[in-house]
Parts: sequence; structure tokens; C-alpha cells
Amino acid sequence: MSAVRLLLLSLLCALFVSLCHGACAEVDSDTEAVAGKGFKLGCISCKMRPEVEASATVDWYFKAKGEADFAHIYNYDEEGQHIVDERFEERVDWSGSKQSNDIQDASIYLFNVTFNDSGTYRCFFHRLLTYEFYEYQTVVSKLVHLTVVAKATRGTASIVSEVMMYVSIIGLQAWLYIEMVYCYRKISAAGEEALRESANAEYLAIASESKDNCGVQVAE
Repeated sequence: MSAVRLLLLSLLCALFVSLCHGACAEVDSDTEAVAGKGFKLGCISCKMRPEVEASATVDWYFKAKGEADFAHIYNYDEEGQHIVDERFEERVDWSGSKQSNDIQDASIYLFNVTFNDSGTYRCFFHRLLTYEFYEYQTVVSKLVHLTVVAKATRGTASIVSEVMMYVSIIGLQAWLYIEMVYCYRKISAAGEEALRESANAEYLAIASESKDNCGVQVAE
């Protein structure tokens, strides 16, 4: 029974290690860009279950101020990026998840921002989750309302967003560390208990054998 418990605890620790490597925190994008500078449009969508295999493609849409409809401007898939709208030709680059089809960060980078870039951006994750016996398609979308200014004026919302990002990451890592320490202690305790039970069983077996031998000698 102790060996089974020890195995389960080991598997639990392995799970926590994988969670640590796959930590993901959803943070809102900044919303104020400076004309003539570069700007990162953030878009993050974390999987609810990191252990599930997945692949995703990404689409970005843009609606300028005063316009009624969104226009498709950008696509990213396993073959790379595709700039769809000529207004963003040679001005957009991928800044999200790299070397993986399991995209959770779909951020893009705008070069040489202009006042015409002010408006609403919308990113879509088309994610395919692969389970043992079936696949499941999900679509997640996020909005970014971008304002382009002549001079940087970092607002309170931007500062709070950045602070919350670091607090979330630090808190997650601290929680994982505590769980790892707890898991290690449980494994150590289970291992010591298994050794004690083994030693007790061996002692009882020797005692029983000695008693049987004594009984045989008395009978003789």
C-alpha cells in the first residue's frame, strides 16, 4: 500500500513540475502608443488544462475610429505570418508564442505607429484541443482599444496592469514552489514509513521463525 502511495505522490510532483514549466498568465495589453514609435499589441489566452495537447491559429482584425466594421489585417498559423491588409504591410511582426503550434500568446508588434492606427483591435484564437478519443474546437477573442498620442503619457491603468502581471507571475511561482516542497516532504515521509514497515515485517518474520525453531527443539 505504501509503494502505491509513494508512486501517486511522485506522479503528483511530476504534474506540478510540468505546470511550472507551462505557467501562463493572462495580462491585458497596453492601450496607449506613441506616434513614430513601435508598440506591442498584447493578446494572451491560457489553456485551462496545460496537460492537454493543442494547436492554434490566430487572426487579428482592426476597426479604425469612425469606421463601422472590422477589417481582417493579419493571420498567423503553422506556416508563419500573413499580413492581409496593405495598411500594415511591412509594419507588423509576430511577437507571440514561438517554436510551438500550441499558441497561448498571440501578441503582434507594430512598427512606426501612426495616428491612423488608433482604433479597436480584435484577436481570435482558433484552438484545437486533442484528447485521447476526440478533438474539440474552441474560439477565444480579445479586444484592445488603442489610442495613439504625440508624446508618451503613461497612465495609471498601464502601471497597474504591469504591476498585476508581475504579482500574478510571482504568486503563481510561489504557489508552485510551496506545493513542490509539500510534495517532496510527503514522498520522504512515505518512503520512511515504507522502510519501517519493511523492517517490522522482516523482524516479525525472523521472530516467528525463531519461535518455531524453539518449539521444535523443546518437542525433541
